[in-house]
Amino acid sequence: MPIDLRSDTVTKPTPAMRAAMAAAEVGDDERDGDPTMRRLEERVAALLGKEAALFFPSGVMANQAAVWIHAGRGTEVLADVDAHIVHSEIAATAALSGAQILPVVPSDLVMSAEDLRAALRPVSRYYPAASLVCVENTHNGAGGVVTCMDELRAIRAVASERGLPLHIDGARLWNASVATGVPLAEFASCAETVMVAFSKGLGAPVGAALAGTREQIEIAWTARKLFGGAMRQSGMLAAGVLYALDNHIDRLAEDHANARTIASIVDGAGGARVVDPDTNIVMVDMPTGRTTAPIVAAAKAENVWVSHWSDTRIRMVTHLDISADDARHAAEIVRDALDAA
Repeated sequence: MPIDLRSDTVTKPTPAMRAAMAAAEVGDDERDGDPTMRRLEERVAALLGKEAALFFPSGVMANQAAVWIHAGRGTEVLADVDAHIVHSEIAATAALSGAQILPVVPSDLVMSAEDLRAALRPVSRYYPAASLVCVENTHNGAGGVVTCMDELRAIRAVASERGLPLHIDGARLWNASVATGVPLAEFASCAETVMVAFSKGLGAPVGAALAGTREQIEIAWTARKLFGGAMRQSGMLAAGVLYALDNHIDRLAEDHANARTIASIVDGAGGARVVDPDTNIVMVDMPTGRTTAPIVAAAKAENVWVSHWSDTRIRMVTHLDISADDARHAAEIVRDALDAA
């Protein structure tokens, strides 16, 4: 079997998770309510300190439901220039909600409060009105970077100065919480709505949730229906997530330790430089004049799969299916490929 470090989305459900899914109590979620799904949504809302939560088939759909709630047509959503909502959601903000994204170029690895302040346009009849601020935490494209509570509160304050709601794309908020020791609800307290994903570090096969007020989640239900995400016997999916919440959160610390192992072995090889990982994502930047494609190919030839993030950057993501030995072996393969090149 290959050591697959392309993403934490490649995890397979464990045998115990599969057993929990097979035994789930189910109902028609859209018609009468699925009892297992209701338990999951109530639990996620409680974890995030919100009134209600709603399950979605994907994090993209949940993020776009948040945009639907907050952003009117002809307005603009401010987000880090390298955020998932900018690069990896196929212009859904424009296509589904009629809003545009104003990318914020960070002065460091991720958007800060001062970066946000500088990017906000003056209020004018000649400019698009801002409607929403989005923060991705952890930030995938920056290498799993955590926006700390002090900075998140500062971003919240800048948004509030303009009367703007804040949405957290918390696909990997579990990782941020484990890495910092900050409770999920404390992160979520800075935002009106929060999305969390289940199919990454938690190892469930499908799903995400959006949390907010009951009124917001009622609007999100309509958006989910409109976007084609209505559920039927969804309790089978919910049971897998409930198992993950019981068993797979604390172990994220192992993924973070494995990422640090990879970083320590690879950094400097062949002149490459690693972004020091906060969590489970390792970004490797090639030296001037070198490209990633030969390194990705050489690693794959040794049964180690890594992502071609760009022509000059490789991404490796640790996860449930990667042991400490796997991480060390994969790092040695990538190191040797960099040195040989």
